[in-house]
Parts: sequence; structure tokens; C-alpha cells
Amino acid sequence: MCGPGYVFEYVRNLGAIPTGIDFSEKMVGIAKRMFPEISFRRGDAQNLPVGNESFDRVLINFGLLHVAHPEQACAEACRVLKAGGKFGFTVWAGPEHNPGAKIVNDAIQAHADLNVKLPEGPPHYLYGDREECRKVLSEAGFAGQTMTYRTHLLEWQLPSASFLFEAERDAGVRTTGLLKLQTAERLDAIRKAIESGVKKYAKGDGFAVPFAAHIVVVMKLK
Repeated sequence: MCGPGYVFEYVRNLGAIPTGIDFSEKMVGIAKRMFPEISFRRGDAQNLPVGNESFDRVLINFGLLHVAHPEQACAEACRVLKAGGKFGFTVWAGPEHNPGAKIVNDAIQAHADLNVKLPEGPPHYLYGDREECRKVLSEAGFAGQTMTYRTHLLEWQLPSASFLFEAERDAGVRTTGLLKLQTAERLDAIRKAIESGVKKYAKGDGFAVPFAAHIVVVMKLK
């Protein structure tokens, strides 16, 4: 789940030799154009097209939220890691710890039709509980006692009150799919609610909305 490749450019600059994998052929094409010096290929995180013990590190930047069976993706990460290798990933913190997510979540809960048909996927706030996360990783083959689980809060600088709604509507994955299935009236109500929430975080000429994510790292011992 390499997306457009930003994380892989970062680790390459640290001296690593990365290989990016994404299920979307279009996303792989974007990554190749942006970072032509890095190897990118199409593949499924739940069935990685590489052999056992091929890598020293596996990184997934919010990608676990976009697979049907994230526990299988974790098991695949373990399979392709060498002994002593590490798996690192990020997931969004839930609304109770994540002001930006709470703005969107509250607007959707209040105004969206939640009964629309969407593809199978994990909970929006996957592995939000530390011990649940440790259990899943242990079952996937990792040494659960080595897990580190940290929550980071950062401000997303938005140029306008409407920017967060537009990003969710046009540039997301699961929330975008949900919004595309709403009526015009419901979509407008969601937009207004999100804009109202963002306005509480006015800062300078724009808005600084806090968002929180969990950063998880675990080791494969053998």
C-alpha cells in the first residue's frame, strides 16, 4: 500500500533500498512518475507477491484501513520480514482523541444515510485499542511484547473552512465512497456541519485542525 510513494522517498533518503507495492495500478503509475528512481509494483497487501523473509522492514502508512482483512495484511508483513525485522504502520486515532476526525464523524453521524452499500472494509478506527492491536500482531506471528504504540497529534493547516469537506469528498477512500452515495440535501448538510466544526480552529489566515494518529512498530523475532 505505497500510495503515491512519499514514505518510500523518505526512507530512500535515509539510505534504504525500498520497494513500493500498491493494489491500484493507477497509484503505482503516479508513484513511478513522482519517484522514478524507486521500484514500485502492483500487488495485494493481503497476498504480497514476494518470497518469505525478503525484507528488513515493512511500512504501511494508513493502508491497513483500505484492505478487507487487515489481520491478513499483518500476517503477510510478518511472512516477508527477515528475523529481527520490524513492521511499522499508522492508523487514525478515534474521534475521542482526534478533534479533526470528530468533526467529520459527528457530521456524518448526524446527517448521512449510513445504510448505503459500500465494499467490505475494517472499522474506521482500526486498532484503536493498544491491547487489541498487540493481540492481532501476536496472532500474525510478531513478538507482541516488542510492540511500541504511540499517539501523535499534529495540526493540519487548512486554507479554508470548506477544505476538509472537499478533501473527504474528493481525495479519500472509504469516506469518499460514503459521501458519493448521499443525496444532494444530505451532502450539503454534512458540508455545513464540517465547515462549522473547522471554523472553531481559525488561526491566522486559515485554520489549524488537530488530527491524531497511532504509530505502531513491532518486531519479528524468528
